[in-house]
Amino acid sequence: MSRGFGTSEGAPPAHVAIIMDGNGRWARGRGLPRHAGHSAGVRPVRQCVEQAARRGVKVLTLFAFSSENWRRPREEVSRLMSLFLEALDRELDELHANGVVLRFIGERERLAPALQQRLAAAEMRTRANTGLVLVVAAAYGGQWDMVQTARRIASRVARGELSPEAIDQRCFEGHRTLAGLPGVDLLIRTGGEQRISNFLLWDLAYAELYFTPRLWPAFTAEDFDAALAEFAARRRRFGRTDEQLQADALPLATEAGR
Repeated sequence: MSRGFGTSEGAPPAHVAIIMDGNGRWARGRGLPRHAGHSAGVRPVRQCVEQAARRGVKVLTLFAFSSENWRRPREEVSRLMSLFLEALDRELDELHANGVVLRFIGERERLAPALQQRLAAAEMRTRANTGLVLVVAAAYGGQWDMVQTARRIASRVARGELSPEAIDQRCFEGHRTLAGLPGVDLLIRTGGEQRISNFLLWDLAYAELYFTPRLWPAFTAEDFDAALAEFAARRRRFGRTDEQLQADALPLATEAGR
């Protein structure tokens, strides 16, 4: 990872999330074991973190390991956990030096104690940084996430701190796992599949979806930029009509022309 990520002009999505799919197929196509694909998938992670920071993205969330991935062969899961730990140890110093804030979401208690300790230490070390927020979802599922949010709210109600009548969308937002961070603007999924796979169900409500057949180990900084360019070309309506959007844009255009 190169020093001094830097930024670029423009208005990129504030929050980009990536489903990193295709490691196994990439390895199989080269006659390699599946774990070779996972190892090769570290490079595009590094490139995307650097490129997100350069382009002015505020939050980058990576789907590293889903709740459903526990069903994979034990050896593969073990190798994935080892790779996760190795990558964290190798990259942490430079991430910290570049001002990256690390956050980990998911059923952390299901991870090995040593890994849990490393994750907590990495979060503590980078918590005061002011650069890109890098969220890594490990042992994570969107339905699990929403249940945790409901439990947090229910606990406050049970303690008399919150009335049921006060529970609304804003309340739910404030108790979700990623409270304080913007919802996802752009979801990128590699590997050709076109589904969200139980990922950030609440936060993807208004996200633009970008699917690419590129397998994750082959994904590059240029591919990341292509996704940002596609995002910039789309018109986000949030329930409004084209006429309303044009009316909203007119005062801005008039002001800019003065």
